[in-house]
Amino acid sequence: MAESNPPIVEIRNLFKSYQRGTQIIPVLIDITFDIEEGEFLALMGPSGSGKTTLLNLIAGIDKPESGTIRIADIDITALSEAELARWRATNVGFIFQFYNLIPVLTAFENVELPLLLTGLSRKERRQHVETALRAVNLEDRMDHYPSQLSGGQQQRVAIARAVVPDPTILVADEPTGDLDRVSAREILDLMERLVHELGKTIIMVTHDPRAAEKAHLVRNLDKGVLNNVRA
Repeated sequence: MAESNPPIVEIRNLFKSYQRGTQIIPVLIDITFDIEEGEFLALMGPSGSGKTTLLNLIAGIDKPESGTIRIADIDITALSEAELARWRATNVGFIFQFYNLIPVLTAFENVELPLLLTGLSRKERRQHVETALRAVNLEDRMDHYPSQLSGGQQQRVAIARAVVPDPTILVADEPTGDLDRVSAREILDLMERLVHELGKTIIMVTHDPRAAEKAHLVRNLDKGVLNNVRA
């Protein structure tokens, strides 16, 4: 019998807390789970449950007090800050609620930004950017500035920017939170396509049950504890 591939993300006994004055407030308590490659995972839970903290730990933005996070067989909890920054640049694509586009740059230039840190030539960067914008159906808007685009179009530019370096994982923090229902559905359909057609692994924090319905798997956090799993 053929051996199955190891999970793309392996989280073991994760603990994270914050200090408020003399009080230690636990945020994540003994979190252990795996994420398979090509998975679309939604993290849900009430405000303050630890969802965004967990997402930031997986993305290498923050570090736990104890426990390990392995991504594509790299223990990111053992990396230095400089090593983490280099790792994030090529392994994590970020999708934010408020797009985080640079207003003085065109859609093309915004998507090209992550590639400026690579050794790609100008011609190679253009090919990658055009492919990413084509994937989100915005090749005809590449010379437009963010102010000339709708909220849904801006989020599609942000998604193109996230996928253009071909990262190991995509992390999305409330990606539909600032969109109307129609635009939100279009963005979720696009994220679903990235999983099914390109094999991307997506970890999404959301409070919206409609958004969570698009995910393959929903994990619920409450007061820092991973309670249950819904397929």
